[in-house]
Amino acid sequence: MTQNPKAIVVFDIDGVIRDVSGSYRRAISDTVEYFTDQAYRPTPVDIDNLKSEGIWNNDWEASQELIYRHFVSQGQQREEIELDYTNIVTYFQSRYRGTDSQNWNGYICHEPLLAQPSYFQELTNSGIAWGFFSGATRLSANYVLEKRLGLQSPVLIAMEDAPGKPDPTGLFATINILENGSNHKPIVVYVGDTVADMHTVEKAKAVDNSRTWLGVGVLPPHVQETAERREAYAQKLIQAGANIVFNNVQELTIKTITQL
Repeated sequence: MTQNPKAIVVFDIDGVIRDVSGSYRRAISDTVEYFTDQAYRPTPVDIDNLKSEGIWNNDWEASQELIYRHFVSQGQQREEIELDYTNIVTYFQSRYRGTDSQNWNGYICHEPLLAQPSYFQELTNSGIAWGFFSGATRLSANYVLEKRLGLQSPVLIAMEDAPGKPDPTGLFATINILENGSNHKPIVVYVGDTVADMHTVEKAKAVDNSRTWLGVGVLPPHVQETAERREAYAQKLIQAGANIVFNNVQELTIKTITQL
């Protein structure tokens, strides 16, 4: 634990630390397709458009919402549509984690990493405290942080620990652990890839204006395929409150933190 850190950096995980376009997002598409009887498979743009509303950080809820919207578009009333949320979650997990609960064999096993362990070591060496606040489940988050990146018991507030974003409760909880009772109030940087992440920083700022807050946007890999999409996505993050937007999390260096 860094004593009196120069700054605190809190990271989202999905789209920032790992590329989830072929895992979480693919599982959303699979789930929606399954529960609409193969009538509708959402595209990456459909999912981005939903996420840009700023309240669909939970991918199980996002899947359910896309299913609802499909049936509504077909002329049904939302109240008449019978969806079992538990079944949606179970199916989603069978795609994402896989069919073996002990040894995962789903899409999670093939997520490209977007950061290296050395990056976090550099932050520590520079007197910067860091941790994670994510809407991912604790098991899924620890799978990437500990098993794949090899981080030793990193500070993590996951889905089970706090309300979903943009509620800033989990962000404050992460900061409290990292500050470890210190009265020193360093700058806080929250790094995320969605509108909800940036709204979380804005809400935190409204609750506690006694310190400096910075929202750093990171473009997830799937929006970087064309300059047009990259620019449009970056604009959405900036409109939602991002102070700066990067193509990769590791562009947030000690130097850029100091400049910000």
